[in-house]
Amino acid sequence: MLKPLIIGMTLLVLCAGITAVSALGGDEAWYRVHCNIDGADVYFDGQYQGTTYGGTLDVPVYSTGTPYSTVRVEKSGYHTYTASLPSSPAAGETRDVYATLQPVETAGSIHVTSSPSGAAIYLNGNYRGTAPLTIKNLSPGTYSLDAERSGYLSDRSTVTVRAGQQSNIQFTLTPIEQYGSIKVTSSPSSAYVYMDGVYKGRTPLTLTSVSAKKHNIELDLSGYYDWKSTVTVSPGVTSYVNAYLTSVPSETTGAIDVVSYPAGADVFLDDKYQGKTPSAGVYTISNVPVGSHTVRVALSGYQDYTTGVVVSGATTSHVTATLQPGQSTSTGSISVTSSPSGAEVYIDNAYKGVTPVTVDGIATGTHAIRVALGGYSDWSTSVQVGTGSTASASASLSPVPTEAPPHAGVAPFAVVGALGILGLFVALRRRD
Repeated sequence: MLKPLIIGMTLLVLCAGITAVSALGGDEAWYRVHCNIDGADVYFDGQYQGTTYGGTLDVPVYSTGTPYSTVRVEKSGYHTYTASLPSSPAAGETRDVYATLQPVETAGSIHVTSSPSGAAIYLNGNYRGTAPLTIKNLSPGTYSLDAERSGYLSDRSTVTVRAGQQSNIQFTLTPIEQYGSIKVTSSPSSAYVYMDGVYKGRTPLTLTSVSAKKHNIELDLSGYYDWKSTVTVSPGVTSYVNAYLTSVPSETTGAIDVVSYPAGADVFLDDKYQGKTPSAGVYTISNVPVGSHTVRVALSGYQDYTTGVVVSGATTSHVTATLQPGQSTSTGSISVTSSPSGAEVYIDNAYKGVTPVTVDGIATGTHAIRVALGGYSDWSTSVQVGTGSTASASASLSPVPTEAPPHAGVAPFAVVGALGILGLFVALRRRD
C-alpha cells in the first residue's frame, strides 16, 4: 500500500510543477539561431542557451514572458558575433536569427622586392622563390631574409610578422666590383697615357686593378697627333692596347686642357686670365704658342695651384689641379699706357707686352714697372696692387737728345785743304 501511495504523490507534485511553469511563461515559441560554425555557444542577454549543432540551435521562449533583447554567439578562434534579437515570436512560431562567425587571423605575410629584380629569396635559410615575392601563412614572429643574385653582394635583413598584417621589405643589391688589367704599348714608345682623363704613366705600361667596364684611353706624345680609343675590361682578363702614333708637321701652337677639383676655379696662363673650369669636363686653352708656360689655377678658399707646362705643336697638354683648402693667393691687375704707345712693358723685370696693356693675375703688393721704346728714355715707376683691383700707370716718354758730331763746322774746310795739297803734289811730280 505504501509504494503506490508514494508514486501517486510524486505524479501529483510533477503535474503541479508543470502547471506552475506554464503559468510563469505562457505559451511556448522559438528562436532558431543559424550559425556557419558548429559548436558555437549562444547567449541571450548574457544567459547561456546552448551550442549550435548541424548549423542551428533552437532556443525556446515564452510569448507571455519577458522578451530577450540581444544575442551573442562565440567560439574560440573566431570573432564574437553580437546583435539585437528580432521581435519576440508569437506562440507556436519560430523566428530565425543568423550569426556568421569570422575566424581570428593568426597568420601574416611578407612581400619582398629587390633592385635589380629576380633575386633569390631565402626565409630562415629556406629558398622561397625570386623577387618580387609574397610569402603567406606565416606565424607571428621574427624571421631572417636573405637575397642573392649573381654578380651582386648578397644582403640579409630581419622582419617581424604580425597576425593579419603584411610586412614589406626591399633589397637594394650592390654590384660586386670586379677587376682586370690593361697593357698599353705605343709606337714610338714613351707616350703619356691617360685613362678616363687621369694620367697613369708612359708607355709601355701595364695598368692593374682596373674595374671591369669600358674605359677611355688617350696617348699624347710631343710631335705626334693625340691618340684615343676605348677598351672594355673583363674580370680577371688582361686587355691589350697598341697605339701607332702619327707624326704631325711642325706647328707653332698647341692647346692645354685644364681640370680642377673642385670645379669653378679661375685659370691663368702666364699670369693672364683665361676663364673658369666647368663643373663637368675640361677647360681648353687654345692657340698656345709652342714652348714652356706657367698655368695657375685659383679658387677662393683654396691654395693656388701652379705648374709648368710644355706645349708642343698641334698637341694638347693636360693639367689636373687638385686644390687644397687654405688661404688663396690674392691677386689684382695692372693697366699700363704710354705716350707714344707701342712701348714695351716690364713688371718686376718680366716682359708683359706692349702698351696699352692690362696684366691680370698680379699678386697683391708693390711692383716695379719699366716702360721702354726705341729713341726714348726708359720710364720707371712702382704701383701698389690690391685684391681684385686694377692699378694704373701712364708713361709720358721723352725723346733721347740728338748730339752733333765734334767739330762739325771744320770738317768741310779740312777736306778742301787736303785736296789742294794733293793736287799741288801731283803737279810738282809732272814737272820733274
